[in-house]
Amino acid sequence: MSALFPIPQAVDPTSSQDTPHPGQGRGRRTPSPEELLDGLNEPQRAAVVHAGSPLLVVAGAGSGKTRVLTRRIAWLISERKAHPGSILAITFTNKAAAEMRERVEDLVGRRARIMWVSTFHSACVRILRKEIDKFGYKSSFSIYDAADSKRLMTLVLRDLDLDPKRYQPRAVLNWVSTQKNELVDEEKATANAKNHLEETYAEAYTIYQRRLREANALDFDDLIMTTVHLLQAFPEVRETYRRRFRHVLVDEYQDTNHAQYALVRELCADEPGAETGGADRVEPSELMVVGDADQSIYAFRGANIRNILQFEEDFPNARSILLEQNYRSTQTILNAANSVISRNKGRKPKNLWSDAGDGDKITGYVADDEHDEARFVSEEIDKLTDAAKAKPGDVAVFYRTNAQSRVFEEVFIRVGMPYKVVGGVRFYERKEVRDALAYLRMLVNPADEISLRRILNVPKRGIGDRAEACVEALAQRERLTFWDALRRAEEAPGIASRSLNSIRAFVDMVDELQSMVDAGERADVVLEQVLARSGYLKELEDSDDPQDETRVENLAELVAVAREFADEPVSGPSVDPADTDAPPPGLGDFLERVALVADSDQIPDQPEGGDDNGVVTLMTLHTAKGLEFPVVFLTGLEDGVFPHMRSLGDQTELEEERRLAYVGLTRARERLYVSRAVVRSAWGAPAHNPASRFVDELPVDLVDWRRTEAAQTSWNRPVMPSLPQRNAGGVTRRFGTAAIRADSAAKAKGTREIPSLDPGDRVLHDSFGMGTVVSLDGAGDNAVASIDFGSEGVKRLLLRYAPVEKL
Repeated sequence: MSALFPIPQAVDPTSSQDTPHPGQGRGRRTPSPEELLDGLNEPQRAAVVHAGSPLLVVAGAGSGKTRVLTRRIAWLISERKAHPGSILAITFTNKAAAEMRERVEDLVGRRARIMWVSTFHSACVRILRKEIDKFGYKSSFSIYDAADSKRLMTLVLRDLDLDPKRYQPRAVLNWVSTQKNELVDEEKATANAKNHLEETYAEAYTIYQRRLREANALDFDDLIMTTVHLLQAFPEVRETYRRRFRHVLVDEYQDTNHAQYALVRELCADEPGAETGGADRVEPSELMVVGDADQSIYAFRGANIRNILQFEEDFPNARSILLEQNYRSTQTILNAANSVISRNKGRKPKNLWSDAGDGDKITGYVADDEHDEARFVSEEIDKLTDAAKAKPGDVAVFYRTNAQSRVFEEVFIRVGMPYKVVGGVRFYERKEVRDALAYLRMLVNPADEISLRRILNVPKRGIGDRAEACVEALAQRERLTFWDALRRAEEAPGIASRSLNSIRAFVDMVDELQSMVDAGERADVVLEQVLARSGYLKELEDSDDPQDETRVENLAELVAVAREFADEPVSGPSVDPADTDAPPPGLGDFLERVALVADSDQIPDQPEGGDDNGVVTLMTLHTAKGLEFPVVFLTGLEDGVFPHMRSLGDQTELEEERRLAYVGLTRARERLYVSRAVVRSAWGAPAHNPASRFVDELPVDLVDWRRTEAAQTSWNRPVMPSLPQRNAGGVTRRFGTAAIRADSAAKAKGTREIPSLDPGDRVLHDSFGMGTVVSLDGAGDNAVASIDFGSEGVKRLLLRYAPVEKL
């Protein structure tokens, strides 16, 4: 990656594509103070060199906050001699964390690698992997995502015999998530319940948490709540991390919820009673938070805007620095955004400005209906392309809700406009990908009942609902995990002999696959073996369903992801970079990486496929945060659409919608279009919506209206026929079966010499200890031994992977 300095004054200080400085780079000489500050404006410099008191950097859109964060970290290491391992920098996406780490490494060299630069969730996972045993968990705990949590809550509600129409799993989980974001555990939630509905929710919460503990699993909200509770319950742990992290930097502070705010306070606040007193007292860490209250748009996820608005109250000796110079947009675009956001009450005054010149006026268009609006957008993109003013890859179309993408897709398909939709069913949410990951998670954590039961009969192997219920009854009667009950399935009351044989075959298969995991085999090799030995891949290959070909390609892509991870020279995501004795990344590390992927991490940097012109990007305004495009179309500007209908009667929600409009406007660099439809189809009927109040808040002299409502045609314009919805934008990356079966032997660990064993031989296993060979199956690379390890039970091991020594 190119270096970050020096930067001529004319160069955009927010860009990462800076001119390398001679002698600079990883592992090279230390940059001078002048080089670290070169190209920064005065407020940016003040933020970089600030020392002592807590610092709030109010960074307007496009004002170079990432540059300030990376330069400050480099300044701490280079000029203030801070140890890189004493720095904790928190961002909201893994992609942003990786970029920040890379840019700091370009400045100060490889020593930057031992910093903690991560998301809140990743940082908490690192702490919990080391400390969670204090709460009775194993360090190999699973991380449940939204789909896993919903599956578990469905089981809980079924056990409580609740009406699924009245008590929907998603609604109960939303309530539980809110409790966890407020650091309210199940006991407090039960005590706080004010009515029968809350009492029922609290009961479900209690059982849900018990089932999570039994599965040695945490959900996403648990990661932060449990870490905060850990720091509060064990002062010695809290002091360990307060001493470790002497510099804490938090990006996007306006998006933090109460639990995240509490975590920052535990590490950084100088509260009465927080210190141990006397000579052992730990001075509070130096805290810098960066954010913009005007871009706080995630209240629906629990984000609390008060965290940034009241920062000076929470940290009384704090200093604030305001970054108002914008390096992204023209002054016309900024004036429009300033005008809209100024209508929000209670915000701190901020006025974005740019020295890039006024630029083009904003283009406005009032369409007859949503089809006309989409047609205008496609024609305008064609005009820009023909005039060489923009390429399709320079253009983004924003809308308030996902459903609005349909009409743009129909029109773009019709006219042959290349596009991609960001959103919809994401890669890691697809069934076949989730099935494959469930296999892997169960291998790492056999107590993970949700993953185990998901794939118990996938593909179908003769273990039906009745057999599963028999095993569950045994598990409950004997207080066993579901996996241990499967191992003792012959004791399950009423189980059929045919099902029992299928269960034994399944257990044998899992034992063989676990031997690979125990041997530390690479994630991609284990995954390939899972897909082959389970029969999952063969079932898809033998299918006549054309969608199953796509599913095979998705699994090939997952193998590619696992291979890329295994080839990385760095350790797993929860491994402390300062821990030089950490083992190489394994399957558990890969699963953790996948679990912590955020939505915005899945937005490609460059369009896949196509030519150098790229493809038009379609996305919701919430997804657009943090991105920028030369050309932006902000569509659907009607009251009831944007702002959303549910916000019209609520001032707080209306202000959040206005912040969302501000975010949309400030994504545009050079050209901005705003559009609305006089009539829009809703639930199959035409809806006449007035112009969005945000349109009225745009200065009239800044908008060039190509067409107004007065120009609406009185005749009935023929509507384009509805076309089948498909993603015609991106060119599918094709992976055939051959890709999945790519020579895994070449990637596998060097296979050990296969010992020659006979029944009755005594062996020594690295993990299970002494054992006796019971039986042998297969030959050569496929040789499998059943070995009795006494208290560890009988294990079926693939001898080419198993760390077994004949005695």
